[in-house]
Amino acid sequence: MQIDVAKRLQHTEEYYFSKKLREIDELNRQGARVINLGIGSPDLPPHPEVIATLSENAQLPNVHGYQNYKGAPALRQAVADWYQRYYQATFNPNTEILPLIGSKEGIVHICMTYLQEGDKVLIPNPGYPAYAAAVRLSGAEAITYKLTQEKNWLIDFNELRKHDLSNVKLMWINYPHMPTGASASDAFYRELIAFAKEYNILICHDNPYSFILTDKPRSIMSVEGAKEVAIELNSLSKSSNMAGWRVGVLVGSEERINQVLRFKSNMDSGMFLPVQLAAAKALQLDASWYQDLNKIYAARRQKVYEIMDLLGCSYQKDQVGLFVWARIPNTYNDGYALSDAALNNARVFITPGGIFGDGGNQYIRISLCATVEVLEASIQRIKESF
Repeated sequence: MQIDVAKRLQHTEEYYFSKKLREIDELNRQGARVINLGIGSPDLPPHPEVIATLSENAQLPNVHGYQNYKGAPALRQAVADWYQRYYQATFNPNTEILPLIGSKEGIVHICMTYLQEGDKVLIPNPGYPAYAAAVRLSGAEAITYKLTQEKNWLIDFNELRKHDLSNVKLMWINYPHMPTGASASDAFYRELIAFAKEYNILICHDNPYSFILTDKPRSIMSVEGAKEVAIELNSLSKSSNMAGWRVGVLVGSEERINQVLRFKSNMDSGMFLPVQLAAAKALQLDASWYQDLNKIYAARRQKVYEIMDLLGCSYQKDQVGLFVWARIPNTYNDGYALSDAALNNARVFITPGGIFGDGGNQYIRISLCATVEVLEASIQRIKESF
């Protein structure tokens, strides 16, 4: 019996890393022992107090039922305090904060809340592939805006204004930017807010990397006027080593939160309460947690620089976040070719930049989610193979 998939899926392919991991698994079954430097899944554990909070609360008899669709009050208050302490952005925990089962689901929730056929959405190129996928699933049309190294991977507003923006409803942005590691300033955010007001576009800021190898965490929501035109996704996946726990959050005006909640409340019944309480504990940690984590990532980044040098790549040292982004040498047609060479010759998987859009074709990306020892082993393999 043949049952066709829905039209919304006919141009939505399986996520690149999902397919690649199967290929790597098959190579490993054949004895290859591939070193995976591709995916940004933190290999370090959360703080011990976070794990203890989960364990202690999970043993209680009254925490196993359905939860409030808007999240536990303790978690919403912890998010509000965290935003105030680190971003100097103020939110009402009762009305302007919505916990999510990971921020990736928030991308879909936002698109399904606001978009339909005929709408257009601006998405970055290069950029996180989930933006384009969520837009397609909603039935809207994704319009890419090109980011370039020459512009420090920041939006060129003058170039954008040359296009017809009349049907653009949303704009996805992401700073610190993934995959390039570029940072945005408050001055940039002010220009973006003015642009959004000029064209009546809702800015959707995806902000999971603002604590990783940065001197000062930044949020667009700390800039005057942002709450009128922007909403922001954040996550504990990277900054708290809780990727598998699936804890994210959406912050914005009460109106926006309630609009997204109308969709979300039909999709799930909230997070397990002990996970929410543990997430609240993670948000209450002092700055030493982030400082210690960044010392580890800084040491790893030095080793990744060595790998990039061996591959003949060029890179900027002011990039931040959980990856190193680098331009490939002219001896390769594109990042896919270099990635394949590293996998086939050295059994080291490196992400080709082209999966983030054609603006990344001449680049590769390496994750910092590997120990110094694993990175040194990768260095040795590449020395022997290139």
